Amino acid sequence: QVQLVEPGGGLVQPGGSLRLSCVASGFTFSRYAMSWYRQAPGKERELVAHITGDGGSTNYADSVKGRFTISRDNAKNTVYLQMNSLKPEDTAVYSCHNPRFAAWGQGTQVIVSS
Repeated sequence: QVQLVEPGGGLVQPGGSLRLSCVASGFTFSRYAMSWYRQAPGKERELVAHITGDGGSTNYADSVKGRFTISRDNAKNTVYLQMNSLKPEDTAVYSCHNPRFAAWGQGTQVIVSS
């Protein structure tokens, strides 16, 4: 059974940083690409970042380029999203996603506010 679990999230001030984690189980993690999505209130879900199985290639939404970094630790079956220079418009529910198995994490709330 494929599972994606996301501890973390929370409240952070504008300009601050936060790291999200997503722990995977039920499949051979290193073989598959992983993604982070987010959905802000009243908006459609958007792709934030994507990383290949070996971590050798990444891509980002224009809105987060230069501020967010996706990475993975295949030994820990974990994908991360390091978020720096956070803005109020980054407030959203963030979810990790495995495209191959159409699996989603439960989502974690990130609020950027002073």
